[in-house]
Amino acid sequence: MLVGTFSIGIVLPVTVASATPSPADLQAQIEAKQNSLEQIVEQYDKVTEELKATQAAQAALATQLAPLQAGMDSAYSAVQDVVVKAYEGAPLGTGAALLEAGSPADLIDQLGALDQIGRQHRTVISGYEQAKSKYDGQKQQLDAAQAAQTAEQQQLDAQKTKINSDLQALYALRTQAYGRPTDPPSRSNATPPAVSGSAGAAVRYAYRALGVPYAWGGASMSGFDCSGLTMAAWAAAGKSLPHNAAMQWNVVAHISRGSLAFGDLVFYNGLGHVGIYVGNNQIIHAPHAGTNVQLASIDIMPPYGYGRVR
Repeated sequence: MLVGTFSIGIVLPVTVASATPSPADLQAQIEAKQNSLEQIVEQYDKVTEELKATQAAQAALATQLAPLQAGMDSAYSAVQDVVVKAYEGAPLGTGAALLEAGSPADLIDQLGALDQIGRQHRTVISGYEQAKSKYDGQKQQLDAAQAAQTAEQQQLDAQKTKINSDLQALYALRTQAYGRPTDPPSRSNATPPAVSGSAGAAVRYAYRALGVPYAWGGASMSGFDCSGLTMAAWAAAGKSLPHNAAMQWNVVAHISRGSLAFGDLVFYNGLGHVGIYVGNNQIIHAPHAGTNVQLASIDIMPPYGYGRVR
């Protein structure tokens, strides 16, 4: 019994000591959590962009559908006129066949079977068939767009839940390491370089954003994520970029590091992060949750590549 009690007394202090992570351990956990969270945020931004595109396509299809519906209704009305005239002058059997038609499709089938009517009114019938076929094709695309929109919205909702959960875990780590979950907002007095043209407008916007808090999905002076900042900076210069680092990579001209100029974009982390180049081997970027937009070395991590907004 004495030996057992003595052994427990030795083990307990070791267990307690190992339960307290060192500052280096905490920093490593924070960085890992930040990198993971940034990938999820960028995926959220990507799905948001896809949803916007789907909604735009849906609206365009709905606009196209209205005149097609009117054309189909007009063509069907013409076919109905054929039915009335055919019935009025038709033998009993023919009239009965026409009356049995319960839908436009049935009506077309009945008319097709009645050769003497079909030959006389083939143009009218064909016009209806073409109008209906075009309408059905567009309607099928619209239904597919609506289904895609529903799926994307569900994916966004799931990602929002995960992001908020991961944020709480990150903020807990930051509180443990730094005594607070987020850096306090600040404003910078840094003077932007004198750059003309659209690149100058983008760079000046980025400088004004220094000290603005990181906000996932954000793209305004109330908060930015990384691709939201570069999108907003270039929007100030009259250029449109998608709100996602990988999608921005797909629309810029790819350049070498030696060709870098003010306003160019620098991509990192397998296209999971992006910043805007402001000269002197520096970028302005929105690093990650808990921090503010900041000026940093272009080599904060190994760059993936460089891009110029066209």
